[in-house]
Amino acid sequence: MLKRLWKISDAAQSELFLHLQRFPPNPKTLTTTPSANTTNSYQSIVNLFAHRSSRTTTKPSELYMEVSQLKDELLRKNDDRDEIVRVLEDKGGSLFLSDSDGSTLVQLLKQLRSSPTLGIEVLNWRRKQERCGIPMTSDEYAHGITVAGRTNNVDLALELFKEAANRQIKTTSTYNALMGAYMSNGFAKKCQQLFRDLKRDANCCPTIATYNILISVFGRLMLVDHMETTFREIEDLNLSPNVSTYNNLIAGYITAWMWDSMERTFRILKAGSVKPSLKTYLLMLRGYANSLNLEKMEEMYKLVKHNVNLNEIPLIRAMVRAYCGSSDKNRVEKIEALLRLIPKKEYRPWLNVLLIRVYAQEDLLEKMEKSINVAFQHNTSVATVGLMRCIITSYFRCNEVDKLAKFIKRAECAGWRICRSLYHCQMVMYASQKRLAEMERVLDVMENFNMERTRKTHWILYNAYLICGQKHKAEQVIGMMYKRGYEISLDAFPS
Repeated sequence: MLKRLWKISDAAQSELFLHLQRFPPNPKTLTTTPSANTTNSYQSIVNLFAHRSSRTTTKPSELYMEVSQLKDELLRKNDDRDEIVRVLEDKGGSLFLSDSDGSTLVQLLKQLRSSPTLGIEVLNWRRKQERCGIPMTSDEYAHGITVAGRTNNVDLALELFKEAANRQIKTTSTYNALMGAYMSNGFAKKCQQLFRDLKRDANCCPTIATYNILISVFGRLMLVDHMETTFREIEDLNLSPNVSTYNNLIAGYITAWMWDSMERTFRILKAGSVKPSLKTYLLMLRGYANSLNLEKMEEMYKLVKHNVNLNEIPLIRAMVRAYCGSSDKNRVEKIEALLRLIPKKEYRPWLNVLLIRVYAQEDLLEKMEKSINVAFQHNTSVATVGLMRCIITSYFRCNEVDKLAKFIKRAECAGWRICRSLYHCQMVMYASQKRLAEMERVLDVMENFNMERTRKTHWILYNAYLICGQKHKAEQVIGMMYKRGYEISLDAFPS
């Protein structure tokens, strides 16, 4: 029986970090002579490729700057495909052709990470050069597969993988890229099948990156046992887990709401030679928010506050949700401080509903009504009886029957959940102010919504008439209750 993740001995843990196995690629240089019938538009580029030299004299920093300039030019032409091709031919040709390992395309695709659609345009242009006799490298294929996956084009990712396989330059990196594309697009079974194919491939071996993808797949599916078994296999192969390994484990435990396992993984990571990354702290912040562990959530937030405030709006919403579900005495102030960091265009119906509940619980009537108005403006429909009762209870405690009446009418028109409690509360509040005529009109509204009078409805009427000194009407209500078969205490009869 396989040992569980948390039973790894200290000696075994140390061994993981001492036996990192690397699988360096075996680059191949393929040079072909362009055919005579190559089109004129590509002839000069083909000729350059026929004599392309190694980028041994170009420093990585210089390559980065040159590619960065090309990237900026492409982004300015992002909406015009023809202009993109022109820029690539005029300004990117010599840059692409001066290397033999595909580093230019790889670097450009990395820099275009935030614009994957443009990355696909660059990749398509590069593939045309490949058809002209200028072969792509395995690294170019791997990064192309990754970009295809990020644009949800799994068919293109598979096509690129098969091209690399047919040219016999398939590597572990191309396997990993396709596994990642399958993973990010929800094809878990295909990802696992490809992993099995990789293990059977005599020319390739799984790396820690391969197992990281597999752990992520199982984590997303909440297959915790499979996820932990995969981690054990990493140990058996003497592969050293990296920070992505632990991040994927933590993410899996968060998905499965296994908070203790999440924290144990974090402690193991901090105690080892691999140190947590920014992503690790962001994951832990989300985990603490989801588990309503406010103390640790606030501690983690302090560590990554600057980054979260600038770049992590979903995490801010998660923290707001945590405060909404807490009993923190300062929760409203903390919630509103976080809300100021969220752009107004970032409206989320579920978050606005939570705010309505919080303000109602705190009897902050003005803020509650403001959030209710926002919900009406965005056509957000409330379908839970619990929230409706929370709202009317706030109106009741604040003794605002007219505002309650207005809210009920708007809720009726907007299709919100309507229940007897709304009308019973309204009747009680009208009765307390001796506004019997308006109370009786509520009964007509109930009939319009096919709500029959219950025992509670009659008791509200009875007590209302009794308080207002209308003994005759109170006796009529007792008669109606007898007629309907309701049990009545003798103490209920007016003296």
